[in-house]
Amino acid sequence: MKAVYPGSFDPITYGHIDLVERSSKIFDEVIVLVMENVNKKHFFAHEERMRMVRLAVSHIHNVTITTHSGLLVDFARENDVKVVIRGLRAVSDFEMELQMAHANKSMLADFETLFLMTETSNSFISSSMVREIASFGGDISKWVPPCVKGEFKRKLGK
Repeated sequence: MKAVYPGSFDPITYGHIDLVERSSKIFDEVIVLVMENVNKKHFFAHEERMRMVRLAVSHIHNVTITTHSGLLVDFARENDVKVVIRGLRAVSDFEMELQMAHANKSMLADFETLFLMTETSNSFISSSMVREIASFGGDISKWVPPCVKGEFKRKLGK
């Protein structure tokens, strides 16, 4: 069975990677779907995000990385994916994720959402937090792999 793990991954963090690793033990194939979110202004360009994701999860053998710019349910229908993986860090994540799960289910009846709780050590990590700390020259190495840290250095010139 295939599962999809969608996100903007701007940038990918150890929290994301943990969810991919854990999902890869449950499903035959995990598709990490680097989405274009029209409601977000991305810090990293799409190809930069794709490159970082590829490098960050290259050690996981049953993972594929691809991209999509439309509705997630359309991707799922076109690729025979029945499960979407969503991570929950805190109760505050649940309300929005529940709304998305219901909307997806109403558009594609056999599309299930699997919520995975983050590991405690990753429960406060967010891409926006990492971007902010990096922009002020802070050390982000606890929260992102070296490939991501290198992209920040290149982009910010620090």
